[in-house]
Amino acid sequence: MIEVAGAGIFGLAVAWEMTRRGASVRVHERDRVGAGPSGGQIGALAPHAPDGWNAKKAMQLDSLLAAPGFWAEVEDVSGLPTGYGRTGRLQPVPDQTTADRLQDRIRGAQQNWPADLGMFLTQAPDAEIIPDSPSGLWLMDRMTARIHPRAALTALAAAITARGGEILTGQPAPEDAPQMVWATGTAGLHDLNEALRRKIGQGVKGQSASLDHAAPDSPQVFDNGIYVTPHFDGTVAVGSTSENSFDHDGTDHQIDDLLIRARAMCPVLADAPMLERWAGIRPRARSRAPVLAPWPDRPGHLIVNGGFKIGFGMAPVIARMAADVVLDGRTDLPDLVALP
Repeated sequence: MIEVAGAGIFGLAVAWEMTRRGASVRVHERDRVGAGPSGGQIGALAPHAPDGWNAKKAMQLDSLLAAPGFWAEVEDVSGLPTGYGRTGRLQPVPDQTTADRLQDRIRGAQQNWPADLGMFLTQAPDAEIIPDSPSGLWLMDRMTARIHPRAALTALAAAITARGGEILTGQPAPEDAPQMVWATGTAGLHDLNEALRRKIGQGVKGQSASLDHAAPDSPQVFDNGIYVTPHFDGTVAVGSTSENSFDHDGTDHQIDDLLIRARAMCPVLADAPMLERWAGIRPRARSRAPVLAPWPDRPGHLIVNGGFKIGFGMAPVIARMAADVVLDGRTDLPDLVALP
């Protein structure tokens, strides 16, 4: 039996990948499925900029390209929606100077992304939610996708149990298990900081809101740090803040300020009723890349953490590599995912 601690995106994705390969898996969650930052609202599966190509960007691309098959199988086995859709992303271009600079990014997409998922400038975006653009130009990419975080986690949990796995909530994981995957988010990073006596990572607070506005096929919008993600269920998620210093984990005026900016940016959302405010503490590794590494001095124990803003986007490839380690004894993990 392989034990997994944590029922957020990394814990459930790894458990699913091992279950679908025929392993016996049991997930332990202190609270409930998606109780942490994985149970948020945004669900933006956005690629790194395609110019200045490197190994980190290549790994993320691998995961984003694997996502349609990954989530389709989860939906097929669970019988539940995940909200996955490659709807693209729309970004306003402030001026012609910026438009000229974006040519390098567009060429990078041509060189490094599949031909049908590239970037281009447009004067007439095909979208319901269109941000104001001072230049009358928008940058569109076809690579960006979206996922509904809570629906996806519910479907993952159902797929795991449908294939014979177990999910136990309201209890801690057994620390002395022979085979253990630790996917315990910010609390896990703090445990590692203490156990290894060095800075592995920290929590970063994020706040977002959900609006009542149906535009399920419209591309995401991104500008000046604001994400606007239309979801399949008739909602639009708006966020998120990144707060390294905070004195509580609830929502406050910062989400109000962000909403004002988002409504001004996308006038069609000006009167959309707010459905829910959300805040969570996201785990960010010091390297800013996800961590997938053996736990030092704990044979058979694997750390999977540090998803931060890209956990859902990286889940397919992280799950695959983790299963390779646990089930196949893989040891040649890339330096990108090593402990900082």
